[in-house]
Amino acid sequence: MYVVDTRKRRSPSATAGDGDRGDNSARRGGEGARGGGASAPRAPGRTGRNGVRKGRVALLVAAALVIAWIIFLIWVPVAAWRAVPRVDNVPDGPRPADTHGYNYLLVGSDSREGLTKKQIKEYATGNAEGTRTDTIMLVHVPGSGGKPVLVSIPRDSYVPISGHGSNKINAAFSLGGPKLLTETVEQATGIRLDGYVEIGFGGFASMVDSVGGVRICVPRDMKDKKAGIDLKKGCQILNGGDALGYVRSRYEDPLGDIGRANRQREFLGALLKQAANPATVLLPWRYKSFADAASRGLAVGEDTSFRDAIRVLQAMRAVSNDQGLSLSVPTSDLAYQTGNAGLAVKWDTERANALFRALKDDEPLTTAPPGSSPTEPSGAGP
Repeated sequence: MYVVDTRKRRSPSATAGDGDRGDNSARRGGEGARGGGASAPRAPGRTGRNGVRKGRVALLVAAALVIAWIIFLIWVPVAAWRAVPRVDNVPDGPRPADTHGYNYLLVGSDSREGLTKKQIKEYATGNAEGTRTDTIMLVHVPGSGGKPVLVSIPRDSYVPISGHGSNKINAAFSLGGPKLLTETVEQATGIRLDGYVEIGFGGFASMVDSVGGVRICVPRDMKDKKAGIDLKKGCQILNGGDALGYVRSRYEDPLGDIGRANRQREFLGALLKQAANPATVLLPWRYKSFADAASRGLAVGEDTSFRDAIRVLQAMRAVSNDQGLSLSVPTSDLAYQTGNAGLAVKWDTERANALFRALKDDEPLTTAPPGSSPTEPSGAGP
C-alpha cells in the first residue's frame, strides 16, 4: 500500500527567504532595542552651520547700519552747504598779493532774516533798516605750522574806506555790503582774504537752540535792555535769545566794543565745541537740526568753498580748545574823537602792522604778539 503526502512542500529558496526575513527582523528588533525606539540622530555639523549663518547675518546688518550712519554724517552737512546762499564779496580793484596759509573774513551781521515778529521783539533786535555788522573777525589758518588765529577787529575801528574817506569799519558793510567790507579789511591789514563767512541774527539764535543751548560762565551780572538780557553772574546754559543778547551787549560793558568782541570770540568757540559734542553728533535729529539752522543763518562768498568753511570751523574749534590764539587788533585809543564819525577806536599802528605782517608772512605764532591779547579773560564754561 502506498501513502502519498499531499501537503505542499516549500521550496529550498522559499525556506531560505523565510530565514533571511527572520534574520532581518531580528536585526531590526535588535537595533530598535539598542536605540530605545528613538529616531536616527541629526547630522553632527548642522547646528554649528546654523550658528555661523546667523552670526554672518548679524555682522552684515551691523555693517550696513554703520555704512548708513557714515553716509548720513556726510550727507547732512553737504546737503546743508548746498542750501547756503552766496554773496558777492570779491573786490573789483587791486588786491594784496596772495600768501602762504589761509585767511578768511568772519562777519556777524544784524540781519533779521529768519526771525519772526515775536522773536524780533523778544530778542530786542529792533527794526533798523539796512544791514550792519556786529562782529568782524580775521581767521588765519597757518600753512607752515603754528596755531590757528582769530583776530577780532572792533567794528568802531577808524579806517580808510575806498570812495568814502575814513570812517568806522562797520560803515563799509552798510555802504557797500560784503564786497566793500572785504576790500576795506584787505587794504587796512595788507592781507588777501581767501573766503568770506557771514552769520545773521536769526541763524545764530537757531544754531544755539538746535544744540540745546550753550554753557557760558557769565563774568558779572549783565542787564541790558537794548540787548534784551538780564543775566546773573555764574555758569549757566544760554538759549538762543539770551546768547544773542550776550554777544550783542556793549553798553553795560566797561570795555565797550572791545569787551563785546571778546565775548563774541568766546561764545562762537563754545558753540562750535557744543556742536561737535557726541550728544549732538550721535543724535540724528539734533545733528540735522544744527546743520539746517546753520544753512539758514549763513551766507558765504561766491569763491568760498566747502573746504574753506571747514577750515574756518576747525580754526574756531581749535581756539575754543586752547589749541589756537584768540587775539584782538592792538589799539591805542578806545574813545578816539573823529571829525565825522563821533567816538571811534584807534589802532596802535606799529603793533597792529606787526601782527598783520606776521599773519601775512604765515609766521608760526605760539603766543600773542604785544598788544594783541584780549583785555578781558575768557568766560567759557568747562
